[in-house]
Amino acid sequence: MAYQRVISENRKAYHDYHIEETYEAGIVLEGSEVKSVKLGRVSIQEAFIRPKNGELYVYNMHIAPYDKTSVFKPDPKRPRKLLLHRREIDRIIGRITMRGYTAVPLKVINKRGWIKLIIGLAKGKKKYEKKEAIKQRDIERAMKRGEY
Repeated sequence: MAYQRVISENRKAYHDYHIEETYEAGIVLEGSEVKSVKLGRVSIQEAFIRPKNGELYVYNMHIAPYDKTSVFKPDPKRPRKLLLHRREIDRIIGRITMRGYTAVPLKVINKRGWIKLIIGLAKGKKKYEKKEAIKQRDIERAMKRGEY
């Protein structure tokens, strides 16, 4: 397996959604944004993915401006295009337009020097499903500690 390092993770997505499929997408970034991401100054907690003109874009992904850059500093929350194969884009857009499906960013990774975004095709969980997942996690922790 290729060397990869997780830079940022959206743990809330695993709590809020049933992740059915995952895809690895490249991101179109400006020069100074790459350095900032590699330093870990990126947040995908509020990010979401939407189709636009037959392409996929990630919105609200915050990349802090790189301190040592010149005058040009891109907007930290600008929409960023995702790079995927046409077949994958068509499949994701088709599923998003179906009722109940959404595409969520899960992780930002550094894979052999390239910045990649792991996105998941997901269905939203109901409130009772979230509570059940929390209960199961608490029971597993208690069992590991030897309380049950």
